[in-house]
Amino acid sequence: MFIGSGTVINIVAVLIGSTLGVFIAHRLNEKIRDVVTDGLGLVTGMIAVLTCSSITNPLLGETLGAGWPVLIVLASVVVGGMLGTAMQIEERLERAGDRLKNKFSNDGSSKFTEGFVAASLLFCVGAMSVLGPITDGLGGGNEILVLKSTLDFFASIAFASVFGWGVAVSAVTILVFQGSLTALGYALGNFMSEVQVLMLTATGGLLILGIALRLLNVRQIPVGNMLPALVIAPLLTMLIA
Repeated sequence: MFIGSGTVINIVAVLIGSTLGVFIAHRLNEKIRDVVTDGLGLVTGMIAVLTCSSITNPLLGETLGAGWPVLIVLASVVVGGMLGTAMQIEERLERAGDRLKNKFSNDGSSKFTEGFVAASLLFCVGAMSVLGPITDGLGGGNEILVLKSTLDFFASIAFASVFGWGVAVSAVTILVFQGSLTALGYALGNFMSEVQVLMLTATGGLLILGIALRLLNVRQIPVGNMLPALVIAPLLTMLIA
């Protein structure tokens, strides 16, 4: 499919989910939602394993030397996680979301506006929201965003059942946010070497595994704090190659 197709699918999923949410969400009980979430968690784990497998590409061994690819991923995740934790990336995003929701709740705005803000934050804050469009832009496929679209589909049903059509308008936020990151990924792909892209992909796969563990309620890994690893991995690769 074409570059950017993942974001298009995501937007369509939110629009359809919002429409269903307005009319039929009351028929979906909690057990059904839990089963869907568990299934998505397992599929996310599968995608993580497939994405991480790029680290076995022979080109990495030939260019970097045996053992270096794993060490680069390790250093990127550890150092990136430390930087992200020091910067309090996840905490800042959560606080920003809380401030926005409180602002719109306190000024007497309608549920339409509150639904738009809450849904925009839900759909655009998180590792998949960043990693998915960048991977898509790099030409790595839209699988991450297709999975995110499935999650957002069910989330939009639940949100729209409470807030109404404001949730559907959050599709505009998705278009701007993820579209920009897809363009960024496309630009990066034009000047990053194949080895750097492979290392970025392998590191991203590990973060996706963290998302899978969160979905399955195994451990709430702060994946957002580890996002700097996606910058560090290509830089370390450039220094070593």
